[in-house]
Amino acid sequence: TVVVVRFKGVNDRNAAEALAGTELFVDRSVLPDDGEEDEFYHADLIGLDVRDDTGVIGKVVAVHNFGGGDILDVTLAGRKGVLIPFTQAAVPHVAIADGFVEVDPLAAGLVEDEDDGEAPGRSGFDPKGRPRGPKDAGGNR
Repeated sequence: TVVVVRFKGVNDRNAAEALAGTELFVDRSVLPDDGEEDEFYHADLIGLDVRDDTGVIGKVVAVHNFGGGDILDVTLAGRKGVLIPFTQAAVPHVAIADGFVEVDPLAAGLVEDEDDGEAPGRSGFDPKGRPRGPKDAGGNR
């Protein structure tokens, strides 16, 4: 999507280039309402508790998108941060008004599937931490 924006008083390329790196802020009251039930502003997700079936397990500290979809950056209670894909499978319920998102620990990658169908030691990684699997034409995995 390409968006073309004009600002009053910015009439030529030099004036526009002078604004490079400037942060713009918009008052929340001028933003459109959430369009669909499953659409959220990133700012609304940041700060929400993260719950699973045992209760609160962490907090959303940021939302990223590196091109493959939104990812929740979550700090887990007593542990380091983790990245959770913001998909229906991994995050089946979002309750902004109640202050939480619910995650499926298996789909979110927080626990390992005990019956993943893999033989012991054949999970795609060898015990020394080197990736297993096919190599590309350059010999890289």
